[in-house]
Parts: sequence; structure tokens; C-alpha cells
Amino acid sequence: MATKIDYYAALEVSRDANGDEIKRAYRKLAMKYHPDRNPGDADAENKFKEISEAYDVLKDDQKRAAYDRFGHAAFEGGGPGAGGFDFGGGGLGDIFEQMFGDMMGGRRGGRRSGADIQVQVTITFAEAFAGVKKEITIPTRVTCKSCDGTGSADKDQPPETCPSCHGAGKVRAQQGFFAIERPCPTCHGTGRLIRNPCKECHGAGTVEKNRVIEVAIPAGVEDGTRIRITGEGEAGGKGVPAGDLYVHVSVEAHAIFQRDGANIYCRVPVRMGQAALGTEIEVPVVDGSRAKVKIPAGTQTGEHFRLRGKGFSVLRSSARGDMYIQVVVETPRHLSKRQRELLEEFETDAAGHAKGSPESTGFFSKVKDFFEGKL
Repeated sequence: MATKIDYYAALEVSRDANGDEIKRAYRKLAMKYHPDRNPGDADAENKFKEISEAYDVLKDDQKRAAYDRFGHAAFEGGGPGAGGFDFGGGGLGDIFEQMFGDMMGGRRGGRRSGADIQVQVTITFAEAFAGVKKEITIPTRVTCKSCDGTGSADKDQPPETCPSCHGAGKVRAQQGFFAIERPCPTCHGTGRLIRNPCKECHGAGTVEKNRVIEVAIPAGVEDGTRIRITGEGEAGGKGVPAGDLYVHVSVEAHAIFQRDGANIYCRVPVRMGQAALGTEIEVPVVDGSRAKVKIPAGTQTGEHFRLRGKGFSVLRSSARGDMYIQVVVETPRHLSKRQRELLEEFETDAAGHAKGSPESTGFFSKVKDFFEGKL
């Protein structure tokens, strides 16, 4: 098995290079090693394939994050190479087509494909914690059964290859150093001509239809995560691969818990007397259970208490985050006469005991020094 290249080394950039630096490095190397500028040079062609594969991963923030974390294992089983570039005799214009987007729709390995579909799915905080399967209804295009995706009403007479583009679906015009490609005006980018169009799909080879797809959302998914399901996009017609389905996950906020990565935070108010004397409180856990937390005497607002392993699952890992209890010491309001008397007595007594309130004592000591010019 051949050793996989390091994508950063292939583009001759550092691992902390930003997107613009990566793009400039790719442009420079692509112009240098493109097969059109190095005819018959196998080494140059291999180098061009390497930098194209590297750029396809590093230009995408999600792919780059996956590569940084898991290396090439993040893309195993995803087909030939991470980039999916196809040389097929393409010219220099193909570089810019793949860098700035294909004007003719989606591509798979350099071939036309059905359009990708983007959908939004909203799940609860608890579903994000445990993982969930969601059924989503997608208005899409599927292969026409009347013509088996050929677009022709006469199945014995398949579509003809377009004479203008010879089946490529695009025509190329040379403008100086650059080759400009655009959809073929004769076949409208399909690469074929149909003399007797199917009455069901009108020659498109696909028809509109709602599909119900079950999407498995893994435990630990974060708000804004995008899940790609290969081949579940729109049908591409006869001999053309379907596009992909991209599911964008939105996680609802929770009334009690907040999340930071795999960790969960729970803000718990504690009465002033409880914080001063110490107590034990019972708190909810996101999995539906309960946990007891001991609050020691003298606890201050902002102090944290950790419950190990009570957070979210870490994607692609057996690790679990933690849950943190954030204490907020609550000052009482609307005191009764007796409560006021007790607090006034307490305050009078506390004024003579600096050790009882070390933070306030230290602060006002510094204030005194400040006004005396000592600070």
C-alpha cells in the first residue's frame, strides 16, 4: 500500500496556514505541475494529483478539521482519493472550474451528477445527548420509471450523442492562455439529444417526487453540524450518479443546561445561609437521573463542582465530557422583621471579624491604600 502524502507538505504550507495562504499555494503549484504544461511527464501529473487532493480537503473547513484530528483515516472508504479530481483530458480551465465552482452543477470525480440537496433538522438538547433517528420528507427528483431515466419515449431508440459537444455536455473556447467552458447550447449541458421525449418526464429522465429518508444523528452532535449522505440527493438521470443529501442539524436550547463542546454547565442558585453553613443539593443530570452535590461551608458565587463523565459523548470516541455545577449565592429579598433583626445582628458581629470575609476585607484595604497614595 502506497504511503499517503501529508496534505500540508503537498501544498508546501504550515499547518496553521489560513484559507488565503492555502489557495495561493495551490494556484502556484497547479500552474506549475498541470499536465497541459507538462505533456508526457508522469511525475508532474502525479504531483498535480497530490496537490489537487490536498487542496480539496484543506480548502473545506470541516474536511480540514477532520483531517487535522484523524488524518487520512477520516476519508477512508470515501472513494478514490479525497479530492475526486478527474483529469479526462481537461485543460487549464478545469483548475479554475474546480477552484471556484462548476458552472454546470454538481460533480462526482469530474462527471456530472444530480444536484445536492440541503435540509435543516431541529432536534432537542436531549436528542443531541442520546442520538436520534429522524424521518425527513424531501421534495426531490427521482429516476423516471416510464423511460428508465433515458428521457426517451422509445426505449428501443436511446438518446443520441450531441454532435456539438460529442457527449461532454460542455463546449470550450480558448481565450489567450485560458480555456473557458460553458454548457453546450445544443443539448443544454446533457450531452445527448432526444428525438422523441418521454411524456412523463419531458425528456429530463427524472420526475419530482417526495421521498422519506431516515437520518441517524449520532450522540454528541453539536449545533450547526452538517451530515452528508452520499447518493441521496437528486437523481442525475440515466448513467449519471445522484447528488448528495446534506443535513444541517440545529439543536434547541435547554431551559436548565448549557453546553460547551462535550461539557455541560448547570447554574444552581443557593441561599446565602446554605452557602455560609454548607449543605447538600440534588441536581438533575441530562440523562434523566439525579445527582447529589455537597456544597462546603463558605462557598462563593462562581465556584464550580464537577461531575465526571456526566457530559456529552465525544464524536468518534468513547470519551465523555463532564458536567459542572455553577453556584450562585442568592441574596434574600423582602425580609421579615425577624430576619432583618437577625441579619443586622450578624452584620454587627461580622464587622469585627476580618477572617469571616477575607475578600471584602482585602479589597477595602487596597482601596484605603489607593486613596492614601500607596498604590
